[in-house]
Amino acid sequence: MKGNQARRAGRAVGRALHLPITGAARRVRRATHAHGAGESGLGKLIELHAVNSAGDMMITIALASTVFFSVPTDQARGRVALYLAVTLAPFALLAPVIGPLLDRIPHGRRAAMAGSMLARALLALTMSGAVAGGGMELYPAALGVLVASKAYGVVRSAVVPRLLPPRISLVKANSRVTLAGLLSTGLAAPVGGALHLIGPSWPLYGAFVVFVAGTLLSFSLPHKVDSAKGEGRVRLVSRDESAGSVPAKRKPGLRTVGPSVLHGLQANACLRSLSGFLTFFLAFLLREHPLGGLGPAASLGLVVVAAGTGNALGTAIGAWLKARGPERLIAAMLGCALCATVTAAVFYDVAAIVVVTAAAAAAGLCQALAKLSLDAMIQRDVPEEVRTSAFARSETVLQMSWVVGGAIGISLPLYGTAGMAVAAGLVMTGVVLSVRGLLGAARSGGRAGARVA
Repeated sequence: MKGNQARRAGRAVGRALHLPITGAARRVRRATHAHGAGESGLGKLIELHAVNSAGDMMITIALASTVFFSVPTDQARGRVALYLAVTLAPFALLAPVIGPLLDRIPHGRRAAMAGSMLARALLALTMSGAVAGGGMELYPAALGVLVASKAYGVVRSAVVPRLLPPRISLVKANSRVTLAGLLSTGLAAPVGGALHLIGPSWPLYGAFVVFVAGTLLSFSLPHKVDSAKGEGRVRLVSRDESAGSVPAKRKPGLRTVGPSVLHGLQANACLRSLSGFLTFFLAFLLREHPLGGLGPAASLGLVVVAAGTGNALGTAIGAWLKARGPERLIAAMLGCALCATVTAAVFYDVAAIVVVTAAAAAAGLCQALAKLSLDAMIQRDVPEEVRTSAFARSETVLQMSWVVGGAIGISLPLYGTAGMAVAAGLVMTGVVLSVRGLLGAARSGGRAGARVA
């Protein structure tokens, strides 16, 4: 009798613990599969991207703890500069390679995403032995993780149109995928922090488990992701080249797809350099000069939360905005970022805690909406046959812009007003380079001059 009561009590406890988890899982599944996303396969891609973002966050926590937080400021500058150099130089060399390589495997896109997950799982294990001491072998492994992560991102962006439900626009689909990644990152951050309390290698062990799960989940995507129906070997040429008036000698690139994508990429590059600049400049500035009586960790945490909130808000706004005028939206984001950084430069000494958090939030919001608009323009204007290559080149340009901004950030003296003025200068560069072209492309209908030959 007592044994039966104990079993019933055990089952009751099991149900009490099990129901919240399964209930949450069902709610997440309903959200990711809404509006036809479940039938088209977009829901599975959203879930895969959430797993991908969680794994990347755990690796980021492990690297940040080793490269930045574990050493004095002067030594941290050197380590961060080395990390940026290791990421910048190889990306400059890999830029012409990643896109065309992925274009040649249209039948293996699921395998490519699975391969990027598996590579990061193995590299996480490799780094787990070096992360405690911060040895030089950590940097090549970190580069491998970065390359694999960008390769996944390129393929993921290229396959979104294949999984697009009839009732969802490209901007909304990109927003839902990105928002899932942001939410997953927010959930993974405290888990990674808790694992780090056990030991510096434990976030990497967690990343290994997450990426192994992502490897298996990649093959659950619909088979149409691997379909090459309607695809062929092509290249992009400009209108003049397609008419025969100009010899077709230029190599295909982002310049050949028309003004919308070109100027959108220029604007996004400046906003991404702003993000890299603020990330590293504020990290070192707040370490030495905390905000409003807060400690260094609390000051940095406040700015990170503000930037993450802005990014999530921008992504959420993109999820319900109509898919019209991405050119105008990017121009508006440049204007918003310029106002925020100029205000921060002028009023930094008066209300540093307010203007810094506002600038971080504005930078996150503007970067998110501008990137969603750029993705939509590439998906709209670039033929599917070379869309993967276009995404690869754009992602490489944006990554290098982030690194350049970060390099400027770690090289400046730690004066808040001067730093915010430099941030405003980075955004003004984007305004000068791209706003006129973006508005002109919007007035002409926004379509690129891309042709398939």
